Amino acid sequence: MRLSTENQNKSPDEPAHQVDKNIESILAFYKREEQKLGHPQRILEYASNFVGRPFFLGTILLFVALWILANTMAKKMNWPVFDPAPFFWLQGIITLCALLITTIVLIKQNRLAKFEEQRQHLELQVNLITEQKTTKLINLIEELRRDLPMVKDRDDPEAVAFQQPINPDQVLSALHEHGETDEEP
Repeated sequence: MRLSTENQNKSPDEPAHQVDKNIESILAFYKREEQKLGHPQRILEYASNFVGRPFFLGTILLFVALWILANTMAKKMNWPVFDPAPFFWLQGIITLCALLITTIVLIKQNRLAKFEEQRQHLELQVNLITEQKTTKLINLIEELRRDLPMVKDRDDPEAVAFQQPINPDQVLSALHEHGETDEEP
């Protein structure tokens, strides 16, 4: 059996070229998503990245310690105390900061959840196409096995089962039914 000239002329670097194309596609996808971000979203992303670092925790702790120390020292030195214990203003500032930080983190999480949903949808599409291609390959191999006189024909129930394409609706239905039975006590 002779390979076509098209297959013979392919260089051994062809898989590496395909990997490069795949990486470029993924990077282009990330770049498109990054370009979709507006200026306010970029500011929130920066703020979210800042508050998610240990340095920010240290800054908060240092601010609280200095606030308490300043009020305590002012009382001892008979200076006017701007926020006596139980530090009503400090509690208000910390509560406001907590509200803002929570909102910033939730906004970023919502954006990332949408991004992840897109990635999962893409992954599902690729998996379905891969399953279709695999089914086609199994069909071709089985057909070749049946047609070649030097290969002994045999009964292979597993190969027959794999020749059938998977119906995504049936899989989702089975998963849904299985999920309902798992939830029952």
